[in-house]
Amino acid sequence: MPAVDDEDRPKKKIVHEIGQDLTLLSAGELTERIGILKDEIARIEADMARKRAMKSAADSFFKK
Repeated sequence: MPAVDDEDRPKKKIVHEIGQDLTLLSAGELTERIGILKDEIARIEADMARKRAMKSAADSFFKK
């Protein structure tokens, strides 16, 4: 079986890159990106809350 190079694999389209030049994007594209970024912020905040809850539970369990 031939080896598969990373170059041969389909590349994931970058939806938004932090610091990217926005001058060529339309207002609609910018609105779409804002929505994507808000969804990502919500996902990160949910994971942060989950991790804080796990840490709090562990701290309570191991508290002397």
